[in-house]
Amino acid sequence: MGIELSAIHYVYLAFIVFIMALLIKRRDTTMICVAGIFTLGLLATQTLSGSISGIFNSFIYATKELMGTIMIISIIVAMSRVLIRTGINETMVSPLTRFIRTPSMAYWGIGIIMLVTSLFFWPSPAVALIGAVLLPVAIRVGLPALGAAMAMNLFGHGIALSGDYIIQGAPKLTADAAGLPVSSVMSASVPLVLVMGLVSTVTAFWMMRRDQRNGTWRDGLVAGKGTGGVLSEDRPTSKEDRAAISPQAKKWLALLIPLLFAADVVAMFLLKLQGGDATALVGGTAVLILIGVTLLAHRNRGLEKVTSYLIEGLTFGFKVFGPVIPIAAFFYLGDAAFQELFGQVLPETSHGIVNDLGVALADVVPLNGIIGAVTLAVTGAITGLDGSGFSGISLSGSIAQLFGTAIGSGTAVLTALGQVAAIWVGGGTLIPWALIPAAAICGVSPFELARRNLKPVLIGLAVTTVVAMFLV
Repeated sequence: MGIELSAIHYVYLAFIVFIMALLIKRRDTTMICVAGIFTLGLLATQTLSGSISGIFNSFIYATKELMGTIMIISIIVAMSRVLIRTGINETMVSPLTRFIRTPSMAYWGIGIIMLVTSLFFWPSPAVALIGAVLLPVAIRVGLPALGAAMAMNLFGHGIALSGDYIIQGAPKLTADAAGLPVSSVMSASVPLVLVMGLVSTVTAFWMMRRDQRNGTWRDGLVAGKGTGGVLSEDRPTSKEDRAAISPQAKKWLALLIPLLFAADVVAMFLLKLQGGDATALVGGTAVLILIGVTLLAHRNRGLEKVTSYLIEGLTFGFKVFGPVIPIAAFFYLGDAAFQELFGQVLPETSHGIVNDLGVALADVVPLNGIIGAVTLAVTGAITGLDGSGFSGISLSGSIAQLFGTAIGSGTAVLTALGQVAAIWVGGGTLIPWALIPAAAICGVSPFELARRNLKPVLIGLAVTTVVAMFLV
């Protein structure tokens, strides 16, 4: 029995095409997503009040779905602020500096430390956590500041963020849009993240060393900017912001904090915790660390400073996810959200707007894994053009579900490919304004950093897409 497509299906598809066209032109899509929600609501309810209410209700739905992700990132950032201001981060990383003796060791050492730190702290806070300590060491052994920025960028905002296996913000967004469990997208992403990471970092390193030997390397330093400082937002601004902990206490805390997070990872495996449960464990641990360190550092002002750090974290979290909520609200309507918000108005045979479109597409166009993989890689890259990385990955999930349904398999792999492409392009490796954290800490131009990353990332994406073709 064929799928019966209604006006709602065609309108949803038209808005997806329009959104992709705007992304290609590097325009903001928030207003168009709101217009899409309004139009779908008008078709579903046949009333002006119902469609207007649908806008707000879809925002609430998206916020509820994303709240766990927003909270974990906010809490991690809040905790990282107090670790930076107390100097605990320096103590945590400083033992590793003795292993950095050559430019090559500096590149790979900074990259691997950034990767591990970003999995737990998220890349933007991780840049500040380790950049101030490791950058001077790297420069001393001969690694250029731009090379250090590339390592932090590719390993942190590239590998760690595109997999996001601990905090699970990225796979949550794409899995929800594709109607899949988070665990299936995470499993499917492992080979893709490994291939993408290996190809791009090795290519970037080889090109850097080649250009240094040829004398064509440009360091991209910003005039008047030193290296090895911290981001301005992490500098204490007044006496009461300064946090003092004894050197002995710093050493113990620098040992205890990584052990606590390592214990979380062990607990995840032993207790088989995934998705929201795993995120909650990491988040709860981060809150306890935040409270304990803040009370120890600020003493009489500790109670107030706990709240202050949480506000800083929440400000960061909602600043990152503010643009994501209306966009995710539209793409959630492609699956279960539509029926929950507007009732059973789709045809009885419907399995959700995106699923229906996928089945209809399979009837019209002969599809295969090659076409699906290329489409998702291009779609993911396009959605990353806004420099967020997160705002468009719901679209990747929806299109992966559409193609996976049409092909009859490979939805998880296609979803993971779209996620990897979107985050590598937009999450902080190619779009200059998304590169600012790493560029600022290293004192280099974000445009020069984007230029150096371009070829390695595009080569990595091409190889990863080919690998995905065989996995679909």
